[in-house]
Amino acid sequence: MEGENVSFPHTVVLLGFSDHPWLQMPLSGLVLVSCMLTLVGNGSIILLSLLDPRLQTPMYFFLDNLSVLDLCVTCITIPQLLSNLWGPDKTITSWGCITQAYLFHLTGCTECALLAVMAFDRYVAICRPLQYTLIMHSWLCVQLAVMAWSSGLANALLQATLTLQLPFCGHHTLDHFFCEVPVLIKMACGDTTANELSLTVGAIPFVLAAPLLVLISYTFITRAVLKLPSAAGRYKALSTCSSHLVVVIMFFGPSIYMYLQPPANNTQAKFMSFFYCVITPVLNPLIYTLRNKDVKRAWQRILQPLLGGVKS
Repeated sequence: MEGENVSFPHTVVLLGFSDHPWLQMPLSGLVLVSCMLTLVGNGSIILLSLLDPRLQTPMYFFLDNLSVLDLCVTCITIPQLLSNLWGPDKTITSWGCITQAYLFHLTGCTECALLAVMAFDRYVAICRPLQYTLIMHSWLCVQLAVMAWSSGLANALLQATLTLQLPFCGHHTLDHFFCEVPVLIKMACGDTTANELSLTVGAIPFVLAAPLLVLISYTFITRAVLKLPSAAGRYKALSTCSSHLVVVIMFFGPSIYMYLQPPANNTQAKFMSFFYCVITPVLNPLIYTLRNKDVKRAWQRILQPLLGGVKS
């Protein structure tokens, strides 16, 4: 019995938004619509990049990776959230919980690294335009993407392993809507100092170093843009970076708040997690495509023959 008291629980109760029962139905509608838009938006970006050779560039290669990550986040968190909002059963199995925490940590860390890589790509495109194709060759792009995924994989594996070794006894209830490493650590009944330190140190490369690399890249980009002689040239250069910059701010803000300065209460943590699990994945494709002329032209080239065939 003593071994059972300190092992990872067989099932975990996810309270979700049960402390706000009036919110559950509106939230379920919002989550369902966001899930559909996320699948369509990110799936469209990947499909367009595969079908249109003009979009098979380093920028869209990294954007495809970002879309895959957004789809992964949606598949990892949304089904459990909808089940939690719709039904009375708010439990998740032990291995389902730790797998969810591991996969979510993997995608989050990978996205941090990928956003830094995308900033480097924009730096080369604007500050070294004549050498862009020479520097950002296909093999380097693959290496940078592998580096981003591998770093996320390694950190997620470390945090999940350390979390599994914690003693869990007494209540097996999480005041959250999915299993996330910082929240799981709070459920432990032993000393969690080492885990909290590991989580903070492990977050430094992703939520401090990665934004710092983005900031350095955009400092050089801004200097290069200000030196351009024409206003049209400056506008065109900035427009290619604005989408990425908005996504960076929208993603790193909540991540830094969540992992380096834990929220004062569980309600803040839940709504912060809700933003980057549900809202961010649906906004990313909209931000990258609404003002993107290349994507609009790609849609026209693909849909025009189909629409022409329907009309004839």
